[in-house]
Amino acid sequence: MTNVNPDQFGYRRLEEENLRLKHAVDELSILNELATAIGGLNSSEDVIRKIISRSLRAVNAEQGVITVVDEQPNEPMKTLVRTMVSSADRGQFHFNQALLGWMIMNKKPLTVNDPPHDERFRGIPWDGSVHSVLCVPMLVRSALKGVLAVYNKKAEEGFTTDDQRLLAIIAAQSAQVMENARLREEERSLIKMQEEFRLAAQIQADLLPKEPPNLSGYDVAGATFSARSIGGDYFDFIPLDGKRIALCVGDVSGKGLTAALLMANLQASLRSQSYMSTSVKECIGKVNHHLFESTSPEKFATVFYGVLDAVNNKLTYCNAGHEMPILFEGNGTADRLKEGGTVVGIMDGFEFQESTIDVAPADTLVIFSDGVTEAMNSDREQFGEKRLIDTVCQHPTLSAQGLVGKIVEAVRTHAGEAPQSDDITALVVKRKQI
Repeated sequence: MTNVNPDQFGYRRLEEENLRLKHAVDELSILNELATAIGGLNSSEDVIRKIISRSLRAVNAEQGVITVVDEQPNEPMKTLVRTMVSSADRGQFHFNQALLGWMIMNKKPLTVNDPPHDERFRGIPWDGSVHSVLCVPMLVRSALKGVLAVYNKKAEEGFTTDDQRLLAIIAAQSAQVMENARLREEERSLIKMQEEFRLAAQIQADLLPKEPPNLSGYDVAGATFSARSIGGDYFDFIPLDGKRIALCVGDVSGKGLTAALLMANLQASLRSQSYMSTSVKECIGKVNHHLFESTSPEKFATVFYGVLDAVNNKLTYCNAGHEMPILFEGNGTADRLKEGGTVVGIMDGFEFQESTIDVAPADTLVIFSDGVTEAMNSDREQFGEKRLIDTVCQHPTLSAQGLVGKIVEAVRTHAGEAPQSDDITALVVKRKQI
């Protein structure tokens, strides 16, 4: 009797085709389940965990991790290991920097089934419990957004080409979902930050004087314009009694929120010490000590602080490292108020000095921050002190508020299209003519 070879009837080929089709259906099921599972998730952490858990089941691996690549220009290799899921009762494996470097350079799947002897990673130390690794890139429009890595195939032969192909499809399918979730989180974070800045700007505005003081025989006004939504310049009018008022203009180091917080600290300290100190220099000395004790070494502030006596028409002041205010006398001369000392907050125990000047009828005192004189145009030419003096001298009859407006207008006209680089603050005190 003649033996029949099953192959001649195509049984083996049919069996292989059935296995191939079954494998393809299984893969499609895995991909469909993954798409359904991550499609409704909003948290990038949840998306990543779901991708990893499904990947472990898909390729029968022990442990997985997604490393999100943070493509910053100054730190192109900076990475964040966002989450790790393990199906084995062992410590978490750490993604090898050599593997990450290889993935960033090549942006294609990588299988390592014999780590200690792989020629591509000769001399690289491996965790002894890692016997196989499969890495695939997570690309969004050809940009590497992350690396999906699985460790230790639960079979002695290691990861196969089918495993590599399936994991690459999973990564390609889920990369955009992961990136979208991350972008949504960034958007929510940005909106929250913008709201916090808006509230901080409102709080800062509430700290400034709502209206100029009503001081017999004097016209006083001030204004500040931040280069950002919140700034580090500060001015204040502090009524001490019916005849005296403290005048303050400050400029703290830095920009943005940190500068605003330091400005609030400076204002609170100046206000409290104004009521408690017996002299101008004592007030600045105590403010200096407070800032020195409560801030980091690189934080400091320049401050002009003066007490105006409207009965005796005298101004006692201390200039702590601030731009020198200019006293425009009725006879046409302009004097700088220099007496004081260094900036506050960097040298504890500094002995500040004070000086007292007479304020005659028609005298005008202009106190300003460096954002006025150092404002630059597109040719990087500063506004300068001369332009400030010319602006004041050209408008001798303007009110204090009107003169503040003219100074700010002149600064902005000079700057033109150049962006404002620093806060602009001006305070004007005019003694009325008798």
